[in-house]
Amino acid sequence: MINKIDLPYPVDALEPYYNKETLVLHYDILYSGYVDNTNKTEEKLKQARDTNDFKNIKCLEKDLSFLGSGAILHELFFTSMGPAIPTSPRVDLMKQINIDFSSFDKFKMQFTESSKVVEASGWNLLVWVPAFKKLEILQCEKHQNLTLWGCVPLLVLDMWEHSYYLQYKTNRADYINAFWNIINWNIVNKRWNNIDKQANI
Repeated sequence: MINKIDLPYPVDALEPYYNKETLVLHYDILYSGYVDNTNKTEEKLKQARDTNDFKNIKCLEKDLSFLGSGAILHELFFTSMGPAIPTSPRVDLMKQINIDFSSFDKFKMQFTESSKVVEASGWNLLVWVPAFKKLEILQCEKHQNLTLWGCVPLLVLDMWEHSYYLQYKTNRADYINAFWNIINWNIVNKRWNNIDKQANI
């Protein structure tokens, strides 16, 4: 069973860049639904094992991938943000960004432009790819498609329309630009610090 995370800040703490109404809807209803339905799917899988009845296994495994990934990515997204207090990548992360993207400005531009063209049901992520030993920016559709095996998410932006439509309507670019003001680089730095950059497959 997975548990819903607590928001690490008050629901109005991201104003004006991410308003309270949008955050409450996103966290209390949509994210909660992914957590609840992941747990229901896990229970159905347990029941299938207990009864040796696997006739619905294809559907259940697909549901687990979709719903579970949705729960995980939402947790990463909510914790990637924080009140608009200036933070920045730590020295070694900034060095890696400069190596892999030429500069922070080039990284920011690529992440922004990649976010703009994510499919309607998708995400944009900065990840570390141990197999490549480098940072990459990945689009992710439907929570679980278009990933690279073994990648470690560092920074996550939800590009599903429910994540911004109440506040920004169809102005995706405004939403993305606002996101840069509330990135919690302290959390990104912690994720970076916790991975083994020398890991091999």
